[in-house]
Amino acid sequence: MNAVTASQRGKTLKIWTPEDKAFWEQQGEAIAKLNLWVSVPALFLAFAVWQVWSVVAVSLPSLGFNYTTNQLFWLAAAPALSGATLRIFYSFMVPLIGGRRWTAISTASLLIPAIGIGIAVQDPSTPYPTMLALALLCGLGGGNFSSSMSNISTFFPKDRKGSALGVNAGLGNLGVSVVQFLSPIVVTVGLLGIFGGEPQTIIKGGQQMQVWMQNAAFIWVPWIALTAVVAWFTMNDVADAKASVAAQAAIFVQPHNWLMCLLYLGTFGSFIGFAAGFPLLIKSQFPQVNPLAYAWLGPLVGAVARPFGGWLSDKVGGGVVTLWTFLVMALAVVGVLYFLPKGAGAMALPFGPQAGNFTGFFLMFLVLFVTTGIGNGSTFRMIPVIFNQLAQRDTKDTAAALKEGNVRGAAAVGFAGAFGAYGGFFIPKSYGSSIAATGGPEAALWVFAAFYIVCAVITWAFYARRNAPMPC
Repeated sequence: MNAVTASQRGKTLKIWTPEDKAFWEQQGEAIAKLNLWVSVPALFLAFAVWQVWSVVAVSLPSLGFNYTTNQLFWLAAAPALSGATLRIFYSFMVPLIGGRRWTAISTASLLIPAIGIGIAVQDPSTPYPTMLALALLCGLGGGNFSSSMSNISTFFPKDRKGSALGVNAGLGNLGVSVVQFLSPIVVTVGLLGIFGGEPQTIIKGGQQMQVWMQNAAFIWVPWIALTAVVAWFTMNDVADAKASVAAQAAIFVQPHNWLMCLLYLGTFGSFIGFAAGFPLLIKSQFPQVNPLAYAWLGPLVGAVARPFGGWLSDKVGGGVVTLWTFLVMALAVVGVLYFLPKGAGAMALPFGPQAGNFTGFFLMFLVLFVTTGIGNGSTFRMIPVIFNQLAQRDTKDTAAALKEGNVRGAAAVGFAGAFGAYGGFFIPKSYGSSIAATGGPEAALWVFAAFYIVCAVITWAFYARRNAPMPC
């Protein structure tokens, strides 16, 4: 039975050999692309729901919610904490349940926080623990990334994995930027009529105006439902991708798994952490600036850069791209420190504009977002290559090595995605802790710069230098 026949009789592909060029050209590529282009909007919606609190948290005080600054940072950071933890479990779900089934189920689960937030923000008396619980439920969107990347990894041959994973993640990451750009617009209009609830009244620029803050969450509900249905009826499960938890758990004794987790924490963890904390950081350091007018541009350029990082890594090697990415990131953090206001921060640079410079600060952050996007693509290209090389070293059976490498590589991709997502929690919380302890975010930024240097050294030593132990 070939793959086309299998896909017509059912949604499970009994034969899937993407490394066979004849198979790939005749039928495999079309099936792989179909699954990729359904996966992209599903992941886009997951990121939108995951990061909706980066917008909602900024707006809560004007709606009458009496939360402290620390509580607001917690609301922005909590989805990353739960999302990262869920990714650990989600990374093993595709081989257990199947990519089609799990994509549909996990996408449908996003309806829970989307509807819940839309209801809760309409009532300023909503208790803070309820809001925190809803923020944690947004982690359902964060968890989807690991299963999505693991699933798409199985569909493409090794020389196309970097580009495919870059497209899936890059276009999916756009959900972060779009939710930050679209939310301030949709909340100003009663788009959903009687289904959207009553407006709230806020004071802006000394004038009263009506907003529908619930739209920031409700606007995603119909798209989530539609995408879940489409995924169920059009995607495929791959029979050869089935594997037990024990088979996948072999990655935990492999040192390269943990090294790549650390590198992905530096790239994706920085992307999602900067995205979650950027609006609140702008508001705290440049109070005269409207953060929602600018914050969405950072995640946008980072998401757009990710496919380029995967493509470039396919051409010149993921290790080299990742090495240069971390070096530029470290320099960009120093640039951010230079342009911050030299106020109460005890660890501020002794030079630079005393009052700070928002334009320079913003441009340095755009450099950071671009490089995190490129690094996201390059590190995820490295992981499947590493595990395929390891499998080939362990056995002379080419077919068995290919299957083992794909299974473990997909599991490692998912687990690295889980580990890296904790950056979405630590970065916003580091800002808050640094401001509370030293009067400014500088201490946190210095730690980030030092961490990027460490990541650059690891990349050079193991993957990028001449005669590296695992060139990739």
